Amino acid sequence: DLATALNERGQVRYLRVEFAAAVRDFTAAIECQPGFEVPYYNRGLVRYRLGDFDEAMKDFRKVLELNPQFEDAALSLKQAILDKEEKQKRGY
Repeated sequence: DLATALNERGQVRYLRVEFAAAVRDFTAAIECQPGFEVPYYNRGLVRYRLGDFDEAMKDFRKVLELNPQFEDAALSLKQAILDKEEKQKRGY
């Protein structure tokens, strides 16, 4: 389906370090199928990597809302919270 194809293309773009394009693909996949948790997770990973911890945390929380058993999302959420706190402690 279209949401899966967009998610997969987003993953390829992420691996190519084409982060803006990857985020667009993951967002389009979410718009096609709002209950599909994987593109939220993938978009969260890109946002995390870009240092946008607040938006990454929103995506990881949405994944867990849709699928509470998604362990990687729970771990990623915890890491984003820790990294945001560390960034704030260092003052940047």
